[in-house]
Amino acid sequence: MQNTKKMVIAALMAALTCIATMIIKFPTPTMGYIHLGDGFVLMCGVLLGPWAGALAAGIGSMFADIFSGYASWAIATLLIKALTAMIAGLIFHGFRNNLHQAAAPYIGIITGGIVGEAIMVLGYFLFETGLAAAADGSFSAAALAAGAAASAAGIPFNIVQGTVGIAISALLMPVLLRLNPESEPARSVYRK
Repeated sequence: MQNTKKMVIAALMAALTCIATMIIKFPTPTMGYIHLGDGFVLMCGVLLGPWAGALAAGIGSMFADIFSGYASWAIATLLIKALTAMIAGLIFHGFRNNLHQAAAPYIGIITGGIVGEAIMVLGYFLFETGLAAAADGSFSAAALAAGAAASAAGIPFNIVQGTVGIAISALLMPVLLRLNPESEPARSVYRK
């Protein structure tokens, strides 16, 4: 029964991540967009743990790219968002297990969110740099430097997206933790 519940919640979180990424998005001058999906990416790691959360976040984000016309980004998004959720989940569960106080979940989600979203920003920067160099036809130092310079324009927008994701996950956490597949440990934090 526990595994079935976790699989259903993982599928639900992947779908919510996909929908939150696709439905409300704000285009950026770099041909990308800022979306609300990162809040759900972080919540995947929190609710499902780092490993199942990574799968749900990566798959949901990847499908959002495919359905939104960004299929060339899908594999990179799968890996980057999975890593973001995994790191956030590891840090969140580390804080929750080691700090026995009511603030531990919030400290965990904010700290995990900052580290996870920093990985997201770096991951997309590196991927865009590689894409730009590949478009130039070589991976020479000059092509990589030009790609890095062009890709740097997306960093502020990814930071905004990550910050919004952290805020959304912190706001939704008390409600979504009631879905926790492991049940009682997460709920007991809010009974104190």
